Amino acid sequence: MALHLSWVFIFGILGNAVSFMVSLAPLPTFYQIYKKKTSEGFQSIPYVVSLFSAMLWIYYALIKKNAMFLITINTFCVFIQIFYIVTYFYYGPKKEKIITVKLMLLFNVFGFGIIFASTFFLPNPSLRLLVLGYICMAFALAVFVAPLAIVRKVIKTKSVEYMPFTLSVFLTLGAIMWFFYGLMLKDINIAVPNILGFIFGILQMILYAVYRNHPKKTVEESDPKLQLSDHPMVVVDVAKLGSGVVETQGGEGNNGRDGAFNKV
Repeated sequence: MALHLSWVFIFGILGNAVSFMVSLAPLPTFYQIYKKKTSEGFQSIPYVVSLFSAMLWIYYALIKKNAMFLITINTFCVFIQIFYIVTYFYYGPKKEKIITVKLMLLFNVFGFGIIFASTFFLPNPSLRLLVLGYICMAFALAVFVAPLAIVRKVIKTKSVEYMPFTLSVFLTLGAIMWFFYGLMLKDINIAVPNILGFIFGILQMILYAVYRNHPKKTVEESDPKLQLSDHPMVVVDVAKLGSGVVETQGGEGNNGRDGAFNKV
């Protein structure tokens, strides 16, 4: 029993450490926004989604009662995502501010409110945890599918410009840590989504190895339909599922991949 708890502690600490680093990935982007005094070229949805994810996992961890490491990393994620959203809102054009408010209302007010109201008052605590766990797992699996867009773009353009290797490594490590954390807790809602995260992480690193020395090919040359200048890519990280680092950026080197490992 003591050995089991030790492994839970070790993987919880490692998961927090990796997800903490991933959560800070968008900082260079926001430094650019601060210097340029404008958020044009970026979108707020990755940070709104990451905030929503962090709120979900905190709620789940509080109901579960023995998942303190989910609370710690996702609490940090809540604060850092709020900082990103406020900064974006401050420097964003009026149209983007309106969109950000609508997204916040959709995800963080009505979305979370509906989930909370439909689960918190369930009379059976076990049923409440079961339903909430399935909701969290479904959302985590959904956001892990996001990297497929980047994978498709890398294959089409034969360029890894839009897929930073370091971030892919950290997201893969995070998926491993949170998988074993969930495994040690015997919690499939935490473990299962990170299997998918690990698979996508390995796939991205393989693609990087294949195309890293390939001559750059612009998106326009490869397929005009893939141009992202007007349609930024959104990528969300689950292990935070909370750690939530997500980035969107049309044509920037970090490629909208800063965001995303909502710690789970």
